[in-house]
Amino acid sequence: MTERARPSPPQEDGDEPIVFVVDDDASMRRALTNLFESVGLKVEAFGSAPQLLQAKPPEVPSCLVLDIRLPGVSGLDLQADLAKANIHTPIIFITGHGDIPMTVRAMKSGAIDFLTKPVRDQDILDAVQAAIERDRKRRDLNRTVSTLRSRFESLSSRERDVLSLVTSGLMNKQVAAKLGLAEITVKIYRGQIMRKMGAKSLAELVRMSEALGIGPNKSDVQT
Repeated sequence: MTERARPSPPQEDGDEPIVFVVDDDASMRRALTNLFESVGLKVEAFGSAPQLLQAKPPEVPSCLVLDIRLPGVSGLDLQADLAKANIHTPIIFITGHGDIPMTVRAMKSGAIDFLTKPVRDQDILDAVQAAIERDRKRRDLNRTVSTLRSRFESLSSRERDVLSLVTSGLMNKQVAAKLGLAEITVKIYRGQIMRKMGAKSLAELVRMSEALGIGPNKSDVQT
């Protein structure tokens, strides 16, 4: 694959994963590109951090193989810039000059791995596969939560109140007392909530609430 600084075309969710490579050493970029393409991975290679930052964030599972010592914006600086931009592409650092403090900083900031040159082909392939799988799971979770969030936003204010109390473990009678409603009204609200949220059981509704971070105030569930 040819190296380029311009952004790639937008990718669709069904497309194959992408490995981004950022290294100022042209021979290293070529070697890594050839290695990843040899196992069927798509690759986009860049010679500097600013070139990568010009590109559109990927819409498919991906990872970033990043030289930690780059001219200008360093690999660690790029890691921080991506985090600030809310871009969570997993990062694998490679370097010929790694030291313990640098490794600790990179890993504490969320790097997947830190490999020292010369890197064994299998080591970096294993790291890339693990990073892509982690990113795939993150994206799947984000899609699930986004769907649940849309369903939750379709609930009325009263339905949200009932949802919060029901998923906290209160019985219909207790929820009714808390909200000043008839028990039959709570049952109706509960049925509407189950339908709108797409939940087939109370246990599933509880899991949905947990995924959304929805919970009642402690004072609401005290009896």
